[in-house]
Amino acid sequence: MRANYRRWLIPIVILIAGVVWVVLPTNPGINIGTFHRSIRVVRGLDLQGGLRVLLEADVPAAQEVTGEQLSTARSIIENRVNGLGVSEPLIQIAGNRRILVELPGVGDPEQAVSAIKETGLLEFVDPGTTNQAEVIALEGQVITTDFGEAQASEPATNPESSTTPEAVQLTVEGTVQSTTGSATPTSEAGLGATPPTVYHTVMTGAVLKTAGVNTDQTGVPYVAFDLTSEGSALFGDYTTAHVGEFLAIVLDKRVISAPRIQEPITTGTGSITGTFTVAEANALAVQLRYGALPIPLRVVESKSVGPTLGQDSLRKSTIAGIVGLAVVILFMALYYRLPGLVADLALLVYALTTFALFKLIPVTLTLPGIAGFVLSIGVAVDANILIFERMKEELRSRRPLVQAIDLGFARAWPSIRDSNLSTLITCLILYWFGSTFGASIVKGFALTLAIGVGVSLFTAITVTRAFLHLVLDGLGVGEHSRWFGV
Repeated sequence: MRANYRRWLIPIVILIAGVVWVVLPTNPGINIGTFHRSIRVVRGLDLQGGLRVLLEADVPAAQEVTGEQLSTARSIIENRVNGLGVSEPLIQIAGNRRILVELPGVGDPEQAVSAIKETGLLEFVDPGTTNQAEVIALEGQVITTDFGEAQASEPATNPESSTTPEAVQLTVEGTVQSTTGSATPTSEAGLGATPPTVYHTVMTGAVLKTAGVNTDQTGVPYVAFDLTSEGSALFGDYTTAHVGEFLAIVLDKRVISAPRIQEPITTGTGSITGTFTVAEANALAVQLRYGALPIPLRVVESKSVGPTLGQDSLRKSTIAGIVGLAVVILFMALYYRLPGLVADLALLVYALTTFALFKLIPVTLTLPGIAGFVLSIGVAVDANILIFERMKEELRSRRPLVQAIDLGFARAWPSIRDSNLSTLITCLILYWFGSTFGASIVKGFALTLAIGVGVSLFTAITVTRAFLHLVLDGLGVGEHSRWFGV
């Protein structure tokens, strides 16, 4: 064994130096040639503040929601969230009809929720009239089209919306003229028994190639878009046949503009302008760019965590972790004496290595995740306790110290292996449960506990054993029996 543990000392020293470098908050990250990777602690929304939204398919209970629909919706939501610039978001399917969205560090929850759950369906609609007053009356209204499921027509209810007639117009290569005026939108659709008018959709946002935010010469933001070749052809044919007529631009069944076609438009390039803020223009571009959700979604639960509360949680969690580690170190030193002190050194290596892995992977740390890490400290100590108790039994049988150490490890190993394996199986089940049902707190707990158990196996069996031989070989137990608690 002496030759074996000596071979482990150098790798262990290198490991300690590496994890200390990773754990340092001032480390510059990994920069090798063109490869650059920052090394930092990734905090969940409960530690830095943010937004947690649970979305559910807004369809009748009898209607089936397929796994493909949920998967597509999750991908679209993820693209929208990334387009909003949210770092380290968590978007996962929760059960058969729900999607969980966690957005750490979100400053405007209402804007984020709006961008996430909107269907983002863009339609170019024939208003069915050449009367300018009637077209003006349509702007800002929710209408029924012949594309998709029919929706009840109703007037716009948000007077502050940036998509009111006075705010928005569409410009396509300078060839259309907005009909926006000062008239107050009115709508008779849906009153009494009169059926709503169904308008024809010429084409949808499915033919949209790109959409982004630009600014004009005065610094006012607008949404610019390009159509695909198919869309350009459709748009060109329609505008050629309807010169002098109107074309309504409809987003999620609400008319945002109804410009007049002045001449054929064949380039397929255009822009949506209005009194947008940069955030509003970006949110609209994200909705258009990433298409319509395959199913409508409604917010089942929305929870916002302020940054102050997150910082307080982080401070308290850090204190709890330090106190827990200190108590365990104190117990090992008092009860197991010299071997306990050696185990404490190995325990510090364990804590540093585990935290370094959290930064390298990276693992998004949440309050349950920190709880899993603290619990894994107890698991790591449990292995040392089994080893030391076995070692004390061998010392009481008058075994030489070196032999007692090796026999203690050998005879404790089956118990350590089985107990840690059962813990890892439990972590796997919890992780699956958290992923399947959207219980992110369970998932975070299982992940950090599993990493801690894996690292503890290495430190308890390898690091502790090497340190014990390095420190204790050559000592006489008979001369220093009190040092071993025998």
